[in-house]
Amino acid sequence: MMKKYLLAGFCVMILACSVSAQKAEIYATAKGAIKGYDPVAYFTESKPVKGEKEFTYSWKGAEWYFASTENLEKFKANPEKFAPQYGGYCAYGVAQGYAVKIEPEAWEIVDDKLYLNYNLKIQKDWQEKKQAYISTANTNWPNVLEKK
Repeated sequence: MMKKYLLAGFCVMILACSVSAQKAEIYATAKGAIKGYDPVAYFTESKPVKGEKEFTYSWKGAEWYFASTENLEKFKANPEKFAPQYGGYCAYGVAQGYAVKIEPEAWEIVDDKLYLNYNLKIQKDWQEKKQAYISTANTNWPNVLEKK
């Protein structure tokens, strides 16, 4: 009987560890999704703009920050349009099979979708074959969240 309980406890522990190893659907830091930058501003101002604490919205388990009420309302009306692809993880990384962090300054809009990258050097590499990387990343997403 004791073996049965030990085995059940071990199975629960393995399940808990594997669940906790999965990464969040949205990449966020203590500063929020996109490290506190406004996702709408990439589209409307063509540059990264830091969001303000007074304009926040919780979506898919992350806090999103906006530079204005107008941007907040646009996002609330259609978050899928403005949220970065691959949950805000690095687009190049997802194409390589990994969910890794980003820098808000390494970004590009392609076919009306926001893509973020690990840093400016990686972004330069990503831009050389972005359509191929996007295609591969689309295939890899969201399975990359399950990798450690």
